[in-house]
Amino acid sequence: MNKIVIANWKNHPETLKEAKELFEFEVAEASKYEGVKTVICPPEQFLKPLLRINAEFVGAQDVFWNLGDDNYVIKYALVGHSDRRQAGDTDEKINDKLKVALASGAVPFLLVGEKEKGDNRQEILERQLFGATTNLMTSQVVNIVIVYEPVWAISTNPDSEPDKPENTLEAYKIINNFLFKNYSLEPKAIFYGGSVNQSNVADFLKHPEINGAVIGGASLRKEEFGEILKIVSGLK
Repeated sequence: MNKIVIANWKNHPETLKEAKELFEFEVAEASKYEGVKTVICPPEQFLKPLLRINAEFVGAQDVFWNLGDDNYVIKYALVGHSDRRQAGDTDEKINDKLKVALASGAVPFLLVGEKEKGDNRQEILERQLFGATTNLMTSQVVNIVIVYEPVWAISTNPDSEPDKPENTLEAYKIINNFLFKNYSLEPKAIFYGGSVNQSNVADFLKHPEINGAVIGGASLRKEEFGEILKIVSGLK
């Protein structure tokens, strides 16, 4: 199974011109490597023009209820990112967004994770997973990609530090125990997000249990993102 790299640009860049330049560069880099799937999630205001350039690589940072008059299809969407949770997305709203994404045929990437390093990770992950998947059928849950994103590890937070792969593998166990207990699903790989860069991406993705990474700040640095794709493409 190919590894997947998701570029989450958050609120950057500032102009459409910069967005197009960055997008075209990253698409060109991604096209070099057959063994890696790349998804680029720009700010909402750049979605339509970038979809017109190459829809195969475009994902959304959130699920939108009304996409306007233009008829365009988003194939991938982040749901439950910590920024959205902080802005007021409750588990109930995340559940609604998952339903919208699944009904539209998009692949939803559900982000879950504890806020502080000392928090009870198992309790928090189980609560977030339960709230997000309420009233979903097994046939729906199986199509959700779960991303472990400990908030304390995100590079934009003060004193952040990447999680260690062994701790992410513990989160993998918690997540899959929940999925088996509640939906009788066999273990499936998760993604990791939180200060991923060219120096540590291989440490995470070399594990078969971790099938992808959400890249934040490093996805805005052209050369580093290209190096990340090269590194991931070489993993077996």
